[in-house]
Amino acid sequence: MSLINTTQLTRYYGSRVGVRQLDLNIEAGTIFGFLGPNGAGKSTTIRLLLGFLRPTAGSARIMDRDCWKQSHQIKRDVSYLPGDLRLYPWFTGMNALRIWGRIRKMDLETTGCELGERFNLDMSVPVSDMSRGMRQKLGLILALAPKPRLMILDEPTSGLDPIMQEALADHIRELAAQGHTIFFSSHSLHEVESLCDHVALVRDGQLILNETLSSLQRKATREVMVEFKTEEKATQCTLPQFLKITRRTDTRWYGHLIGKPSDLMLWAAQQDIVDITITPPDLETLFHQHYHHPDSHPADSSPVQSEGSES
Repeated sequence: MSLINTTQLTRYYGSRVGVRQLDLNIEAGTIFGFLGPNGAGKSTTIRLLLGFLRPTAGSARIMDRDCWKQSHQIKRDVSYLPGDLRLYPWFTGMNALRIWGRIRKMDLETTGCELGERFNLDMSVPVSDMSRGMRQKLGLILALAPKPRLMILDEPTSGLDPIMQEALADHIRELAAQGHTIFFSSHSLHEVESLCDHVALVRDGQLILNETLSSLQRKATREVMVEFKTEEKATQCTLPQFLKITRRTDTRWYGHLIGKPSDLMLWAAQQDIVDITITPPDLETLFHQHYHHPDSHPADSSPVQSEGSES
């Protein structure tokens, strides 16, 4: 089931383009990673989805409701954590939950306190006495406690230490397994790679990649090191087509696997090899190619097309 759908979604800022002809289709239960550097266009898209901005052309729909015309109805089933989170200094975790609960017309105290324990946040401390990481935890608790159908999280791990980042990732995975959808905006490839099952990459306001993580991993290369028993064996061995060697020493080959790991294992079993290592798929190199190559285009399987720059 499609939970988020945009069709030719376009937004101008005067003569500048925020997003243009943006087509997205995000299914329910997906952890969708929206990846790109600061200023690439991510926040413009989020503001259009939330009804904070009116599109210049095209449309955005959440749960088959128009994001601009029916924004007030959509917000009943959506939570949002902004990237520039600001909280009243007199807030504590408890009174914030009570106020937020009255706005949403639901009791959030029990679930919110459970999240407070999970994220190790003292719910009695006022925001004025909180560190940046503590304020981020409170923002996450307010966004996650209602357990809405859709959660839009903009740079949610900002200010969190590694232990809390993993606690958040575990909770997000649990929510997705229950059918909730998470739109996860980030500039960190590592956290998107470790958490999301679908990834879109935005560069200069243009979405240039939109694929499942498993599809990207199949395209990414793996680093390989092969150590032969002797220098003579390394010299005499014929280089297989699925290996691209970048460096050699007396007994070792270093390079990239451009075929299947199974091909490498079958070949290695027939050689005088004493050691072999294969790294996980190198998504970082794959993403950097899209970032730095101006002629790169959306993947053929991607339904996404847009361009412009974010305000």
